[in-house]
Amino acid sequence: MSAARPVFEMAFEATDAEIDELGHVNNAAWVRWVQDVATAHWRAGATPEQVAAYVWVVVRHEIDYLRALGPGGRVTARTWVGDAPTGARFDRFVEFVGEGGKPHVRSRTTWAMIDIASGRPARIPQAITERFL
Repeated sequence: MSAARPVFEMAFEATDAEIDELGHVNNAAWVRWVQDVATAHWRAGATPEQVAAYVWVVVRHEIDYLRALGPGGRVTARTWVGDAPTGARFDRFVEFVGEGGKPHVRSRTTWAMIDIASGRPARIPQAITERFL
């Protein structure tokens, strides 16, 4: 985790719908949770005008599955952005930590900012960068 960046946290609990045939949270559920915490962080950190003007899309996911999580298991997702953006792209890091502080999943996802009005990628304004760095 990057101590130099503001960290956003959100709790998750594994429901029966997220459990696969091996008895633990399915990979697709972890990906959805990555998206859910990233979206919540965006909405919590951006201004209402920024949220109304831009949306984020995933360009690339890297996920390390370190420890299984079973039914009813609880984790805290911690997310932060990496270095300054490159054009329309930001890297976001997410770590899901369970009881005892043990990590279950770590991810690095590249997101691109889309201007809602044009539907096209948009260079990330300094005003947004400052809110997340």
